[in-house]
Amino acid sequence: MRPEVVAELCGLERFASAGKGRGLRALRRFAVGELLFSCPAYTAVLTASERGSHCDGCFARKEGLSKCGRCKQAFYCNVECQKEDWPMHKLECSAMCAFGQNWNPSETVRLTARILAKQVNCNGFTIEDEELSHLGSAIFPDVALMNHSCCPNVIVTYKGTLAEVRAVKEIEPGEEVFTSYIDLLYPTEDRNNRLRDSYFFDCDCEECVTKEKDKDKLKICKLNDPPSAEAVRDMIKYARNVIEEFRRAKHYKSPSELLEICELSLDKMGAVFENSNVYMLHMMYQAMGVCLYVQDWEGALRYGQKIIRPYSKHYPPYSLNVASMWLKLGRLYMALENRPAGVKALKKAIAIMEVAHGKDHPYISEIKKELEDH
Repeated sequence: MRPEVVAELCGLERFASAGKGRGLRALRRFAVGELLFSCPAYTAVLTASERGSHCDGCFARKEGLSKCGRCKQAFYCNVECQKEDWPMHKLECSAMCAFGQNWNPSETVRLTARILAKQVNCNGFTIEDEELSHLGSAIFPDVALMNHSCCPNVIVTYKGTLAEVRAVKEIEPGEEVFTSYIDLLYPTEDRNNRLRDSYFFDCDCEECVTKEKDKDKLKICKLNDPPSAEAVRDMIKYARNVIEEFRRAKHYKSPSELLEICELSLDKMGAVFENSNVYMLHMMYQAMGVCLYVQDWEGALRYGQKIIRPYSKHYPPYSLNVASMWLKLGRLYMALENRPAGVKALKKAIAIMEVAHGKDHPYISEIKKELEDH
């Protein structure tokens, strides 16, 4: 297949990537932090929990949003945003009027209806804020051209409903542009299980072939009598099961019950795994989330302090997961009146985000304002 140079993707071309189908390839050098391209959403839906705090049209976070005059359930920055969103919102407005607060189809259903209305079929993306909280779902056709690697050279961030793709490694002419479809914290087997389940392929990137990070990610306690290989395998199986158990339990158990699952599993796994083991980190992160939910700031901070260093080691450079953790820690320190630690943590978050999001991103301006206000 002859490569296709795409005008709107300056310096890039579509091409047939061996064993992967279509892909994107660089035609010139891109420096770390450089914007490769941006892509407005073909269509998008704001998640229900953010209704009223974010614009349904552009996803901007602001106060004083105006309600749709008919259904009273969609909120907009101004008349322009409302008019622009009306061709899609009118698909839902009548149902919202009829069913009121009982109208609650899933995001997938809403997004599918909008895709069908526009007669397109392509990959969907989750839009997240600076702390990786879910804002909504959207369709970005050009972003969907990129293939997956567990050693990505670009990262996708969002400015409202605009996707932006920036280099996180130097990219030379002729190199394929790779993003990551999954959370890269986990070892090779887990990552490929996720890729098979969700995307129906195995990854053959350098990291998956060499598995060089797996030993650190699955670090075992240093003991005089080290656990047997069978004991380690059994604990890995237990860890995977408890992660799945917790995922299901979040839908019906109380915060105290969820925290108990975390604490009991951490105690059990800690007999075999180091704190830097990714399964320990996973349950610490869940425990931190529960603490944040119940506003136990000290508890959340204790877990976050244990997580951040291993995160920085296990994740690739300029990881949004690492930036998000520094940001959470910074805000916790500030809330607990430890300004020096808070400033240090927030500056670490900004350093990563300036590469991943671009220096002019509104999230960075908001964090800098937090520093000024404290």
